[in-house]
Amino acid sequence: MSGVRERLASRALTSAAVVIALLWTTPTLGLLLSSFRPEEAVKTTGWWTVFGTPRLTLDNYGEVLAGGGNGPGRLAEYFVNSVVITLPSVLFPLVLAFFAAYALVWIDFRGRDALLVGVFALQVVPLQMALVPLLKLFSQGWLFLPAWNLAGPARFGQVWFAHTVFALPFAVFLLHNFLAGLPRELIEAARVDGASHGTLLLRIVLPLARPALASLAVIQFLWVWNDLLVALTLSGGTAETAPMTVGLANLAGTYGNEWQRLTAGAFVAAFVPLLVLFLLRRHVARGLAAGSVKG
Repeated sequence: MSGVRERLASRALTSAAVVIALLWTTPTLGLLLSSFRPEEAVKTTGWWTVFGTPRLTLDNYGEVLAGGGNGPGRLAEYFVNSVVITLPSVLFPLVLAFFAAYALVWIDFRGRDALLVGVFALQVVPLQMALVPLLKLFSQGWLFLPAWNLAGPARFGQVWFAHTVFALPFAVFLLHNFLAGLPRELIEAARVDGASHGTLLLRIVLPLARPALASLAVIQFLWVWNDLLVALTLSGGTAETAPMTVGLANLAGTYGNEWQRLTAGAFVAAFVPLLVLFLLRRHVARGLAAGSVKG
């Protein structure tokens, strides 16, 4: 009797999961179909009408990538800017947080616990509160730090700095928790054999921490790639330095009615994050599950 109940419960859960998946993906399917529909069809009929009278075109993607039509295009320029902004903004906090987390876990020094509490406390600082001080730092300087006064492509440095600073507290805390769960016997055995901190860091801890690093890299990549506020504020918002999020905001046109552009641009912008998730899916799954079971 219990076996029958378990099978019924399993089927009910499976059916519920299928229904939720359909409800969740239906809007995405509508956006995908709209990105291939002509402009007049998008503005006059619903996306579901494509099943009765299919009219598909690649013009929307051509306008979004190369420009043309009645509104701004050339999303390819913003795409390059997003790559230039995102890659360093992921690598810098990843490397710095890894070194910092190792030091907080495996190196004894005075004030280590207080420093860890401070790092954890920094996570509650809203990003919006730091933008004005950062702008003041870049334009006027602060204490002994001179003003940056950057212009043109050099303003990428401001965005890298901001994303690195905002990411470090969470990255250090996440990697600290992961490294603290590594077998202490392994580290102690390597120390007895004469391994230095450099050897421990690169040859033992780094290979074991790859799942956590991959998970953190994906989280930071998605955050930076989809960011609009920091990039728009610190990059200047021009096509020379602004990322794809700024380009997407401009795709709506002067009157905000270029929906066929927005749908095509959304899927162009989503291509790279989906590719990153696909390539790192195994490491991300291991990183998310790491630490849940100890043995």
